[in-house]
Amino acid sequence: MAGTSTIWGLGRRKTGAARVRLSPGTGKIIINGRPLDQYFPVERLKHMVQVPFTVSETAGKYDAHVNANGGGVNGQVGACVMGISRALIKIEPAAEAALRKHGLLTRDSRMVERKKYGKRKARRGTQYSKR
Repeated sequence: MAGTSTIWGLGRRKTGAARVRLSPGTGKIIINGRPLDQYFPVERLKHMVQVPFTVSETAGKYDAHVNANGGGVNGQVGACVMGISRALIKIEPAAEAALRKHGLLTRDSRMVERKKYGKRKARRGTQYSKR
């Protein structure tokens, strides 16, 4: 699939979802129309989004355009990482082993547990009153 111009990848984490479009370029990452530095100002989050490129040794080869929605900041970062990884596999199948070894292709399926009736939260019961 190396001949096609754009490759799509979908990533999800918690309630966040990211549709990633990779195209040959210089390594720019645009998320929801904003550069990576503006969308995720925290250094740790910026680094996490770039991990798939460093692991697969494709840093600076592709531009990523991401549509992220739902969830919180960490959910969107996890979704971006998974979407980028899936798209990279379609372009360069040889990178799959390295990406899988670093756990970038495994969907983090942890979700918020639902609230049960008769309780204040999912597991927190009502407050006990002795008198």
